[in-house]
Amino acid sequence: MMNLYSGTTDPFSHRCRIVLYEKGMDFQVIDVDLFNKPEDIAVINPYNRVPVLVDRDLVLYESNIINEYIDERFPHPQLMPPDPIMRARARQLLHTFELELFSHVGTLEKNPKGAEKERAHVRDQLTQLAPMFTKQKFLLGDEFSMLDVAIAPLLWRLDHYGIELPRSAAPLMKYAERIFSRQGFIDAMTPSEKVMRR
Repeated sequence: MMNLYSGTTDPFSHRCRIVLYEKGMDFQVIDVDLFNKPEDIAVINPYNRVPVLVDRDLVLYESNIINEYIDERFPHPQLMPPDPIMRARARQLLHTFELELFSHVGTLEKNPKGAEKERAHVRDQLTQLAPMFTKQKFLLGDEFSMLDVAIAPLLWRLDHYGIELPRSAAPLMKYAERIFSRQGFIDAMTPSEKVMRR
């Protein structure tokens, strides 16, 4: 059985939990208090961060790497596109999300009052994505994919981070509701995450 060491409020751990629940697999989530991490996290991950996936002899960290491994090992339902060109595009977009959106999460978590610049940047980046959802249900078209998994924890935390999107981002918020209503997303949430959104 796979074990996922997961921060109860950590958006990156949230991604991995979503994938595990979407796949409907046998796994165990080991909740980690981010403010009082057990010493064994530093032993299994040299960066002393969650999420960490332990699957027999294999130890993986970094949410996108963990999620791609799970997707390849348990291919149903497939979350990365089967076509190599589309898969490369998906990876490129995942990388863009890390640089443009998730690189600001640390500041938003640690210093919510002083993160005005980060809030504005994330708001503007998300608003640019909104028109796409007037034509398609999800980020890669009509199928739920790894890209939707990657961005979902951020969309869920917008209230929590004090990010208000303009009215022009309405299609993005409708898209977010589609994700939030998925059983895999609902099951993946911790009690601490459930209260992050009004």
